[in-house]
Amino acid sequence: MIAAVRAAADKVVWGKGAATSLFQPVSVTICQYDAKASGQAYATGTTKRTAKQATELFALVNAPKPVAKKPTFCTKELGPTYVLRFTDNDRGVLSYTAEAFGCRRLVATSLEGQGKPGVLPAPRQVTPELIKSLGLR
Repeated sequence: MIAAVRAAADKVVWGKGAATSLFQPVSVTICQYDAKASGQAYATGTTKRTAKQATELFALVNAPKPVAKKPTFCTKELGPTYVLRFTDNDRGVLSYTAEAFGCRRLVATSLEGQGKPGVLPAPRQVTPELIKSLGLR
């Protein structure tokens, strides 16, 4: 639900976390939420990608430098919000929220699974390359 997605992204502490994630994804599920979604609205589209595609997408997620302060200059246009759920061989799941509009926040919101390190990657901003690669196929 979009309310939970936005709440998780809002809770993230900027300037804190690992510079890059050492997570080793073998697949990724991408959920796209409509720009005007609110409250209980669910994803308007979902796609899964293979190990090679997940690794390439994860490289794009890790590429931007971490941002120390929460962005304050944000555009007004509306675009979708994406939730990326990367899965590894141990069934661990690393979730990111990526906004394709406004402040273009790219934040890791959770890392689930037994024995997974608790430090989430530091927040950063979505790049144009990442947005291009997120289009549902």
